[in-house]
Amino acid sequence: MTTSDASDASDASDASDASDAKKTSPAPKQADNLLLQRNGPLTRELLLTPGEFGLGRVPARLKPDQTTTVVCGFCSTGCGLNVHLKDGEAINLSPNTDYPVNLGMACPKGWEALTPLRATDRATTPLLRNARGKLERVEWDVALRTFVDRFKAIQEAHGKESIAFISTGQIVTEEMAFLGALAKFGMGMLHGDGNTRQCMATAVVAYKEAFGFDAPPYTYRDFEESDVVVLVGSNLCIAHPIMWERLCKNKNRPEILVVDPRKTETAMAATAHYALKPKSDLTLFYGIAHILIQRGWIDPGYIEAHTVDFEAFKAHVADFTPARVSEATGLSEAQLASFAEKIHHGKRVSFWWTMGVNQSHEGVRVAQSLINLALMTGNIGRPGTGANSITGQCNAMGSRMFSNTTGLFAGHDFTKEEHRKKIAGILGIPEEVIPTRNSLAYDQIIEGILKGKIKGLWIIATNPAHSWINQEDLHELLGRLEFLVVQDMYATTETAERAHLVLPAASWAEKEGTFINSERRIGLVKKVARAPGQALADFHIFQLVAQYWGCGELFKEWKSPEAVFQILKRLSKGQPCDITGIDGYTMLDERGGIQWPYPEGAAFETNERRLFEDGQYYRPDQKAKFAFQAPRQLPEPTDEQYPLTLLTGRGSSSQWHTQTRTKKSAVLQRLYPKEIYVELSPVDAKRIGIEMNEWVVIASRRAEIKARAFVTNSVKPGEIFVPMHYEITNKLTFPAFDQYSRQPSYKACAVKVRREEDRG
Repeated sequence: MTTSDASDASDASDASDASDAKKTSPAPKQADNLLLQRNGPLTRELLLTPGEFGLGRVPARLKPDQTTTVVCGFCSTGCGLNVHLKDGEAINLSPNTDYPVNLGMACPKGWEALTPLRATDRATTPLLRNARGKLERVEWDVALRTFVDRFKAIQEAHGKESIAFISTGQIVTEEMAFLGALAKFGMGMLHGDGNTRQCMATAVVAYKEAFGFDAPPYTYRDFEESDVVVLVGSNLCIAHPIMWERLCKNKNRPEILVVDPRKTETAMAATAHYALKPKSDLTLFYGIAHILIQRGWIDPGYIEAHTVDFEAFKAHVADFTPARVSEATGLSEAQLASFAEKIHHGKRVSFWWTMGVNQSHEGVRVAQSLINLALMTGNIGRPGTGANSITGQCNAMGSRMFSNTTGLFAGHDFTKEEHRKKIAGILGIPEEVIPTRNSLAYDQIIEGILKGKIKGLWIIATNPAHSWINQEDLHELLGRLEFLVVQDMYATTETAERAHLVLPAASWAEKEGTFINSERRIGLVKKVARAPGQALADFHIFQLVAQYWGCGELFKEWKSPEAVFQILKRLSKGQPCDITGIDGYTMLDERGGIQWPYPEGAAFETNERRLFEDGQYYRPDQKAKFAFQAPRQLPEPTDEQYPLTLLTGRGSSSQWHTQTRTKKSAVLQRLYPKEIYVELSPVDAKRIGIEMNEWVVIASRRAEIKARAFVTNSVKPGEIFVPMHYEITNKLTFPAFDQYSRQPSYKACAVKVRREEDRG
């Protein structure tokens, strides 16, 4: 071909392409018409239409034909969400503007609450591990027969106490109650605990000893009515954003005092931040009590009328002088004096704490040191006051009251014959099926596997292979079990992947029941979506287990969640958590939830009620007790080899615990770093030679992990911070436990950091 021929061919090709382009691509005017046309898929997607139900305008595809209010299934705040329904199925949601908890607000997790239901890795059929070690699909009949045969065989070979269960704070109260009754009264188990042991056991024990009952005294309105708010170990604006919003509504321009080693988002917004040394908080609060007593800034009248053991407490804190406390905490004597003065000048002082206190080797005494401050200054039982623990999981309070794990239903005691007789009579069951001893705590159940005493384990709606302290040890221990059953909405959790049998469970919004939130409010969960495949509500799984086990006759009255709610009412009668005045689910729905206690005959004067307004507590003498003890050393202090203290906690308001659900949402994933990171101070970064965003190795005596370096003044020299949500974080943590609550101490252990390529 000549050059001329090639040129002609090229010209012909260009002409052909241009001709084709004219046929397939609109001219500029045609393109404008396409974008502006009044019909077509893009136009239809953008079209807004009146949503009705007070929703304003919504995309046409998301226009509901009805709405209903349900309680959110993430955290303990207990927000009311309006679920938008079309043909009986949830298609969208928005926060309820009238619900007394959130008043029209929602955090990122709340807005995305429906997304995890639609995840592609939902457990849809039972899975049984075959001879090749693979999980394979089986029918429910096979799964349930295997469940019963394997667990009964273990009991026959090793005794009744050789199987146990670990429950959750994520399922509805009625399911928790059914599980606790089925396992302990029907299946003969003694040992069963909940993952609420990881978040709330400390507050439970502290309240029981001080008040005589597990009774958080507050209402969320107290956030708005305080003039001094003390937040201890609580990154409120990240962990509980709606509670932070309630605090922001406070018109009293309150002093916000944050006690936390790290400069958290909450500390940055506070009026004062007390960045104490990790786990020196017990010494700090004894020191504040010392100053208040020495200066006469206490309420002798309240102490005399409503408390016991104050004189012993006064003698105990006499040695906690400002000089001693300053040395132990790293705070100056001027800071200590200022802290005490702010409490003294406050007319309505409230003390709030969460995991930074509870997850400690001496958390019970720290919680009680805050209770002591509230009692001695008379800051309890009045608006804007209180010693107030903030719960973690959506139904941790339901677990505390009605799970039948570490205590008999509704605050009764397994070890007391009169309580067993009472519960047996209410339930119409033989008294001898009720255990006469308390269960092992969560960590003791895990230790029981190590010692060969626990051979079979049933795990419901929790993921300990991610969340348990000193994670690698647990992974090895789960492998020792003869039979591990995991009942969950996902078959892909770190724990489900180790199971011999996986039972597919429905999730929040795919079943009905109640949650009890941090302020004791009982709220309603409704079925607004269908569970996928053969997944069943936990309630119905428990019914089937009872039938296959052969103890179904014991639970003939447990026909539905609302039927169980009526049983729980009877169990609560005469107890501090008495709810006999609540007619049923309709009343809860109409009132926007109801706080316990609500006994028969109670008047519904207001939808927010605090405890101890009359100064009467639940101990036999009706007085609150001052409880105290000498501070204990950190279980794992730093040394030359491991010179840094690891702090852990919540990293983002869009993350939730082990990310089992939040990682299913693309929206939530975009709101936090996908890669694990570590916060360290500029001083330590310079000393080690670490640059921003490079990979570093964090090592404890148990494991090593890699993380991205984030150099920041949020942590002090000698301390680092890693968010709890990442799977590998708990490879590092030290297995220490509070001696009274048996709650793990996740918040402080000794580590070292090096650059990834530095192996020296």
